[in-house]
Amino acid sequence: MGAAAFMMRREAVVRQPRWSPWPRGFLMGEDRRYMKRVLALAERGMGSTAPNPMVGCVLVKDGEIIAEGWHRAAGEPHAEAEALAIAGDNAYGATAYVTLEPCNHHGRTPPCAAALVKAGVAEVVYAMADPHHVAAGGAEYLRHHGVKVRSGVCEEEATALNRFWLHTVRTGKPYVIAKFAMSLDGKIATTSGDSKWITGPEARERAHQLRRQVDAIIVGAGTVIADDPSLTARDGLEVVGRPLRVVLDSNGRTPPASAVYDRAGRGALLVATKAALPSRLEAYRTLGVDVVTLDADADGRPDVADLIMALRERGANAVMVEGGAETLGSFFDAGLVDEVWAFIAPIIVGGGKNAVGGHGATRIAEALKLSNVEIEQIGPDLLIRGIAARGDR
Repeated sequence: MGAAAFMMRREAVVRQPRWSPWPRGFLMGEDRRYMKRVLALAERGMGSTAPNPMVGCVLVKDGEIIAEGWHRAAGEPHAEAEALAIAGDNAYGATAYVTLEPCNHHGRTPPCAAALVKAGVAEVVYAMADPHHVAAGGAEYLRHHGVKVRSGVCEEEATALNRFWLHTVRTGKPYVIAKFAMSLDGKIATTSGDSKWITGPEARERAHQLRRQVDAIIVGAGTVIADDPSLTARDGLEVVGRPLRVVLDSNGRTPPASAVYDRAGRGALLVATKAALPSRLEAYRTLGVDVVTLDADADGRPDVADLIMALRERGANAVMVEGGAETLGSFFDAGLVDEVWAFIAPIIVGGGKNAVGGHGATRIAEALKLSNVEIEQIGPDLLIRGIAARGDR
């Protein structure tokens, strides 16, 4: 079909009045039903799409879903492209529901807005606009080529789903979550160093759900030496996610054979300072561990502000800081924490080790405050979540 004939056929489909026996309220309900499905598809990419957002797409024709797609990983086809490939010629005249305004940028993959036009899609309904200055403009492109466009359906849900990515677009930095489990009196270990387990299995499962959402998990050398954690995300006994595992180790004192340095998934990153012996760092590299040296902060530890930017350069949208106390404290001291997940067990330890170290506030009025606080009981434990109420928000 020639270009002129194609556009004439497209205009006939787009401009022809659509008679419907259904009231507008019913159609709005249908929009939400389809968009809920799109959001569920987008969520399947959780933990694997960074530095890109999570996006889902369904193609609807004559009241039926004819194709579905979601963005699986950076560099792989976008959600719209996947759905269009499944639908083939049947996409002509369909309505596309997408979580995010179709991109208008040719990066590692072609622009989705142009693909929708080429396929003859008659209407596009998206949840939220693309704020990225490079990829935005898809809606305008679609309208210019005769495609009907509507937006704002389930916008709040789509925004919540992609809050990590939206943060990186706005600030240029990954979203930082501080997570810790402590006793009612704020302890993460006893005086002997025993820390397993402060919270119950239900709370630990919830923490693994959070691990599946982030791109990197950060711990200090002390945590690796004391607990030898794997930092994988599990569902029961099954490992379902391996984010980048990051160890802050100023001098390279953690055992290279530690579980955290397993190369599966996104691998591991050792973060040292220039005080570490080159021969020691080479031992990690020989095992396939990525090594980066950063300038030291005033306490002789790797500068966490520099670390955050290094992780963004590696494509991270969201990182979680799990401990120990001094590592958590360094992020709080630097004003880098965006969200807090505090699991609290109904036990009193006494003495022991505090959950958060660092220099801290000198006055109560200077203490970090949380907004949008949610409290949830998980088994016998409590989870308190909140957003860091900083002036740069």
